[in-house]
Amino acid sequence: MTGNTYSYNIHDWLPTSAKEVKARGWESIDVILFSGDAYVDHPSFGAAVIVRVLEAEGLKVAIVPQPNWRDDLRDFKKLGRPNLFFAVSAGCMDSMVNHYTANKRLRSNDAYTPDARSDMRPDYATIVYSNILKKLYPDVPLIIGGIEASLRRVTHYDYWSDQLKPTILHDSKADLLVYGMGEKAIIEVAKQLKEGKNINEITSIPQTAWLQTDKPDGNNTFPGTLILSSHQECLNDKLKFAANFRIVEEESNRWNGACIMQKVYDKWLVINPQYPPWTEEEIDRSFDLPYTRLPHPRYKDKRIPAYEMIRHSVNAHRGCFGGCAFCTISAHQGKFIVSRSEQSIMKEVDSITQMPDFKGYISDIGGPSANMYRMQGKNIDMCKNCRRPSCIHPAVCPNLNTSHRALQKVYAMVQTHPDIKKAFVSSGIRYDLVFAPGQATTENLAYMRDVVHNHVSGRLKVAPEHISDNVLKIMRKPSFSLFKKLLKFFEKENADAGLKQQLIPYFISSHPGSIKDDMVQLAAETKKLNFRLEQVQDFTPTPMTVATVIYYSGVHPYTLKPVFTARTKEEKLEQRKYFFWYKPEYRKEIGKELGEIGHEASSIKKEKVFSRKSSKSRKRKTKNK
Repeated sequence: MTGNTYSYNIHDWLPTSAKEVKARGWESIDVILFSGDAYVDHPSFGAAVIVRVLEAEGLKVAIVPQPNWRDDLRDFKKLGRPNLFFAVSAGCMDSMVNHYTANKRLRSNDAYTPDARSDMRPDYATIVYSNILKKLYPDVPLIIGGIEASLRRVTHYDYWSDQLKPTILHDSKADLLVYGMGEKAIIEVAKQLKEGKNINEITSIPQTAWLQTDKPDGNNTFPGTLILSSHQECLNDKLKFAANFRIVEEESNRWNGACIMQKVYDKWLVINPQYPPWTEEEIDRSFDLPYTRLPHPRYKDKRIPAYEMIRHSVNAHRGCFGGCAFCTISAHQGKFIVSRSEQSIMKEVDSITQMPDFKGYISDIGGPSANMYRMQGKNIDMCKNCRRPSCIHPAVCPNLNTSHRALQKVYAMVQTHPDIKKAFVSSGIRYDLVFAPGQATTENLAYMRDVVHNHVSGRLKVAPEHISDNVLKIMRKPSFSLFKKLLKFFEKENADAGLKQQLIPYFISSHPGSIKDDMVQLAAETKKLNFRLEQVQDFTPTPMTVATVIYYSGVHPYTLKPVFTARTKEEKLEQRKYFFWYKPEYRKEIGKELGEIGHEASSIKKEKVFSRKSSKSRKRKTKNK
């Protein structure tokens, strides 16, 4: 990088072809990673992070993005055999979520692919890529990771096949699985293989999983061993599958978890616990690697939508302690917040200001949740013994430090940078950290005021998800009354500052626990608040979430009591329509149903649709007056 512009050559990216390897003068490659995403050398793209951390260890690393699995497999052969291992990731999303809608319709675009093409990766990409590599190079160690592998590491429900599937290790035939944020684990795997260990001898690294033939005697490396119901038992008994999930979720969110084992057909799955939360120095080291922050030159003049969304954004922390029932963040990143230093954040801001297309606007300073930066337990020893999957549900933990002071300081540092015109907050804000009982302190309200006045790009997006307390309890989300407090605060601050900004709420239909009456009430409430909803979605069951377990098993994994869930296409569409009370095709029907349950029906029945005809009619009436 020179002056105020980026100046790069092809060697600033990891090689993606034999020609690029040869240009570096390499005679061999230590690690070759196959990814379902396009290669974007940015810390928000997992494959780029993994190849960069391995490169920083002195290894020769190459990446093959979106290999063609339908031809003569030349993409899988072009770089030959690595010295240490192959690595496989489906990409930043589960390939099935990436490909299909909640109604199992094929999506027409892929945000992680050049020009948003939807045909550049296979269904179940991790399995497809791995099977090809194992067939071509059966004796080369194969390690899988990323979101898809991480969330399918144990018996899981697959919505798209409507089946309970075994650990992805079984179908992929991989030797080792790295789950979660895998930098530390993959470095240690590479180190041990380089020292001459056989892949089957690598059993002591946290955040790894594998299959073995003999029943383990226990793992002396980690305290405690828990044995789950076998995969076959889960197939025969949904309650056992649900009970398994509770164990996996609780152990995944502990400071020091137990080793988990499960029999899978004629083998045993062993899952080592995750690493304890990273230190600030460790996370800084990952983010401070020499990323170009740009797509590989092979994509010149092509658009990668996911990159365009985050190219001028800054991720300030990892982890989320919200524990939402439909979310996979804590299953992958954990609930403990790991925050970057101010210096590391500002170093990245400096890099962004040097980008040739930068116009002075940081699109987001955030993380999995926007406002959890530096939040942790006041007494860490209490956190080390905690099993709660959420630190803020059903109430904010009294041991949690919810001060926003450190985050406000970061905002101020970024905002006062000489090359920054405006820094926005686009990640979702947990408003319960500001408005829940005991949280509306002067300091926290000052944070919210700062966001509204200085860091909203016209629209502030938040996620109440539903209005029904019964549904919100299952979702592990706060009462809708807190959203109303936020709305009142937002409107007052806008009025005081002379601003005309919008609050945009996200809602979910067909979530476990949601019945028709709940959606009718949602229609009435959003109409009363004058929200014509835009950001809505139908619940999609994804592996390793509480909501998905309920969807498949019919019971809540923590109580084993039945919970209603809309399952058929008709039931799902029936719930979804209540988002759109203002549309002509639904207005009369929804108004009638509101009347039947005791709501004011007239407000929706008489809602005007601003068609050309009604507009003319109003003009005639005005003229006659």
